[in-house]
Amino acid sequence: MTGALHLKRCASCGSSGGRPLGSVRTRALLRKLPGWTLGPRGRSIRIEYWMKDFASAIDLVRRVAALAEREDHHPDILLTGYRRLRFVLSTHSLGGLSENDFILAAKIARLPKRLKAAGFKL
Repeated sequence: MTGALHLKRCASCGSSGGRPLGSVRTRALLRKLPGWTLGPRGRSIRIEYWMKDFASAIDLVRRVAALAEREDHHPDILLTGYRRLRFVLSTHSLGGLSENDFILAAKIARLPKRLKAAGFKL
């Protein structure tokens, strides 16, 4: 599913003046992350989950927050409508995507989730 990305650790971006990933590498890594999509201008990746309920959404936010702290790479987290949960990853210091974004996405993808039942419609 996510290849070996979930086994890697996020590297320090520091202020080394690095460059964001190019479009070819970005698309290759994105193919390893089912459900994740490229954000506007290709500078972020994102996924959205419809959680079973508010408590399930908060539980996942807590687990992602703990994971992000361990990896020292932090997503933007948006919770709307009490169970619509979106994670957006970008390496702000680079103004685009780094391998860290894909590593953290792969780890988020592996976390257990209590999602709304199939067939759910607004």
